Order: sequence, then structure tokens, then C-alpha cells
Amino acid sequence: MSTITSTKPKSAGAGASRKAARAVKGANSADGKDGMSVKQNKTKQKMSAAAKREERTGWMFMLPFVLLFLLVFIFPIFYAIYSSFFQQVATGGGAYGGGELVNKFVGFENFKYVITSHDFWAGMGRVMLYTVIQVPLMIISALVLAMLLDSFIVKHVSGFRLGYFLPYAIPGVIAAIIWVYLYNGQISPIVKGLAAIGINVDFFASNMVLASMINITTWTFTGYNMLIFLSALQAIPHELYEAARIDGANGWQIATKIKLPNVRGAALLAMLLSIVGTIQLFNEPQVMQTADPGISRSYTPMMMAFNTSRGFLTPKGDGPSNAIAIVMAIIAGLLAMIYAFVERKVNEQ
Repeated sequence: MSTITSTKPKSAGAGASRKAARAVKGANSADGKDGMSVKQNKTKQKMSAAAKREERTGWMFMLPFVLLFLLVFIFPIFYAIYSSFFQQVATGGGAYGGGELVNKFVGFENFKYVITSHDFWAGMGRVMLYTVIQVPLMIISALVLAMLLDSFIVKHVSGFRLGYFLPYAIPGVIAAIIWVYLYNGQISPIVKGLAAIGINVDFFASNMVLASMINITTWTFTGYNMLIFLSALQAIPHELYEAARIDGANGWQIATKIKLPNVRGAALLAMLLSIVGTIQLFNEPQVMQTADPGISRSYTPMMMAFNTSRGFLTPKGDGPSNAIAIVMAIIAGLLAMIYAFVERKVNEQ
């Protein structure tokens, strides 16, 4: 009995000690977890602070661009829309007006003037005719040049590519001035050379002036569109060419069955950029006007907007000029929507 009673207290003491040990261990582990959670929270706070500093730094780098973008692009758009509802009128009496010029709110009168203006639609008709002839001519020329440079026919591709692209590097006004001199019958080697073989041509004649402008624009922008096509051609996987050659395809079949279908997207892009560019036709007629008085101040819508703003046309001022620009922007937007629709249909095929 004494042995039994002496054993029980020992086991109870051992159990209590084990419980105490577990309690101490649990407390230590809890303290450890609390310490780890505190460290993790501190790490997260440090990371969050670092991320915020990095974000602020990024915005500081972007701030000059954002401000410049707002100042140069966004603000002029809103100012043009705002000023298109005003016209400049002269204060004071007298038959010729007189007094100070002030801006008067006229609502949609400027837009009514644009839509009902015979000069505007006559200029738009010239631009549309110009576009119908110039854009296909330039796109086809650019595509042919790109396919030649992408083939094995032409050697020294880099030199030809630079030569074709070089006219695009010349500012549009400078290019127009160069061609005005080349069209001048008194000093032009082109006119004298044609006359030597019995072809007398006046590039400033009323039936030739539009073709002269088409030549300038095509010469300037063909190289740029050629690079668009060349980039699309060089992105075609070479495995397609190898498989076609194994199947016995010749060069013509490779060009028509592989290359042309794979540049449809590039062709649509080049056509959109070209059409939007042609409806803004300004440099060529503005420069050629110095040598050909037959080119009126409203020969194209952009010339009409410019000369209206300068006060050479009536109504004068920024209001009617900006109304013309907004109408042209709407037309360009409609063309872009048509492009997006056509591109989606082409991609679905």
C-alpha cells in the first residue's frame, strides 16, 4: 500500500510538469508568432512605403509629359471647340465699322457657314479627287518597292531603303519648294528635257496643277509607306516560304498566295494614314500658290481655314476657322470608324 500511494503523487507531479512545460512552450511559440507577425507587419509597411515612393517618383517623371500633352494637345482641342461658337465683330458705328474687335457669341452660325459654303465643298471635292488618285498610286508603288526589297532580286537593300525613305525626311514645305522650282519652265531641267523630245507641258496649268501636287505627295510619302509594308513582309515566318518551295511554288505564287494576304493589315493601316493625310492637304497648294495665282485661298479646306484665320476670307477670325477644322476632324473620325469596321471584317475572314 505504501508503494502504491507513493507512486501516484509522482505520476501526478510528472503530469503537472509536462503540462507546465507545454504551457511554457506554447507561450514561447505564441510569443514567437507574435514576434514574426510584428516583423511581417513592419516589412509590409516598409514595402508599402517603398512602393509609394516609387509610385511618386514615377508620377514625377511623367508629370512633364502630362503637362506638355495637356498644354499642346488637349487644351487646343477644347479651345478650338469653345472659340468655334464666336465671331470677331468690330465695335463702334460708321459705315465701315471701326472700333475694337471683340468676340461675339454666335452659337452654331460658324458651322452653318461651313456646311453651306460653296467654297468649302468645292475644296472638299478637289481633295476627294486628289485622294482617289493619289492614295492608290502611292500605296501600290510602296507595296511594289517593298516586295522588291524583300525579294532576292535587289542587291544592296539598305542603300535602296535609305534612298526611298530619304524624301520623307525632307520637311513638306521644303519638298514643295523644291518641286515648284522643278516645275518652273524657265529653269526646270524636267520641263526642258520634255520639250527637247517634243512634249510641252505646263505643270501650273489649271488641268495639271492637281497632278503636280499628287506627284509631290507621292514622291514624299511613298518611302514611308514602303517601310510599313516591308516591316509586315519581314514579320512573315520563313517556314511558310520553305513549305511553299518544297511544294514547288514559284516566286509569283509565293508573292500572291503568301505575301499579299499577310500584308492586308499593313495595307489598311497605310491607307488610313494616307487618306487622313490627304484630306489635310495644305503645304503643296499653299507653296504652289506663290507661282500659280490660279490657286485660290480656299483651294482646299485647310487652306480655307488658314486664310480665314488670317483674315483673308470672310467671315474672318479664329471662330470660323476652328469650325472648319472641327468639321474636317469629324470627317477624319468617320473615316477612322470605317477603317475599324473594314479591318474587323478582314480579320474575321
